[in-house]
Amino acid sequence: MTFTVGFDLDMTLIDSRPGVAKAIDRVGAEFELALDGEEFSNRLGPPLALLLAEAGAPEALIPALVTRYRELYPSIVPHVPALPGAEAAMAAVRARGGRVLVVTGKHQPLAQLHLDELGWDVHHLAGDLWSAGKAEVLRTYGASIFVGDHAGDMVGARTAEVFAVGVTTGPCDAEELREAGADVILGDLTEFPDWLTARAS
Repeated sequence: MTFTVGFDLDMTLIDSRPGVAKAIDRVGAEFELALDGEEFSNRLGPPLALLLAEAGAPEALIPALVTRYRELYPSIVPHVPALPGAEAAMAAVRARGGRVLVVTGKHQPLAQLHLDELGWDVHHLAGDLWSAGKAEVLRTYGASIFVGDHAGDMVGARTAEVFAVGVTTGPCDAEELREAGADVILGDLTEFPDWLTARAS
């Protein structure tokens, strides 16, 4: 029977921090706002508009900031690497006859650029989804496992009633992930293939 494993994108499969930081710094400069790209990129997970609001951006400007950021973003895609173990983790799913699902808070067209750049062919990509909002897609595609780096990812997995795997490659440490509902914590995706093998045995 085919099984499906869902993965978050930012800071689970890819390290988008340096590129995001550059884009946010440029948006801040263009709009004369004190946005700190490095600090911003260390909080990746929630939707862009929410992160901008938390960073102190004026509410009335946020739609324009989002638009400009999305215009700039494609230029950073070639400079965003896969995180260690990402390709091997997805290969491990496929080797067992499984399907790979990517469910991310990133704007879907931008997420697709990363998949294209890295040559990743996944069963389905769903973007613009955050926290519990990820649950419907996980259910629809029959995911039994969801892997993510943020507490919001764990909430999405628990809401969908799927096994929640936390990786400590993003802004949330093991305790935060566990408190949000992680069933297991991995240091990064290099540990995932062995974990999947052990779980299946």
